[in-house]
Amino acid sequence: MLDGGVSKDEDFADVALHLQESFLQNPGVEALLGDLAAYASSRLGSADHECSCEITVVRPKKPVATASSNSSTNAMIQLESRYGDGPGLMAMRTSCTVLVADLRQEGRWPEYVQAVRGQGFLSVLSIPAALEGEAQGVVSIYCRQSIAPGSAGINAAEAFVRRASAGLTLVLRMLKLEETKEGMSAAMQTRTVIDLATGAIMAQNRCSQAAAFKLLRDASSTRNMKLRDVAAAVVSSIAGAADTFTYFDE
Repeated sequence: MLDGGVSKDEDFADVALHLQESFLQNPGVEALLGDLAAYASSRLGSADHECSCEITVVRPKKPVATASSNSSTNAMIQLESRYGDGPGLMAMRTSCTVLVADLRQEGRWPEYVQAVRGQGFLSVLSIPAALEGEAQGVVSIYCRQSIAPGSAGINAAEAFVRRASAGLTLVLRMLKLEETKEGMSAAMQTRTVIDLATGAIMAQNRCSQAAAFKLLRDASSTRNMKLRDVAAAVVSSIAGAADTFTYFDE
């Protein structure tokens, strides 16, 4: 299984290009992973050796992102979390490939094994993705036939994941830069609205900047509202407009 006409010497140079094109069309993490999972399934399997793929990426302060090549492998990683462990979690934890060659003979994770067998799978191959920083990832391949330990197909799957890891690292870096940019823009807009409101209160009450800001802060606490929302309400009431806009030329 997993051989499916794929040579162990295949370097999967096409994976980087596929990821690049996919990212341009699917900038969201889940959509990108779903496309990559489907691509992995098609490249590593065949009509005679069917396999399904699930990819999971874990990033600090972000929801876990998981996607599958088809509905039969949906939520497999959730099964591992529910039952406490499994090949995917073990691969991420140890940074080593984990092979369950034949689920009928697997003594670890009995509840998980039973659930996976219930989906019609007979073997699982989980390969950790080498990502940047504290990010972790795993590519799990579920097969309806057993996988022979040491087979060329395992080497091919590891080569695929190495290529995919490099592409995913670049994509996640780009997403992080975009998120940082959006966060800075939002912070600048918030600061601008607060400064406008503070200036308006200073002019109306003939008070210092510190005193005006204290009035905003006290109102925020009393009304249980975010400071930015209170500031926006102040500016809107003075300007006589329902909305306050801030603009930054990028």
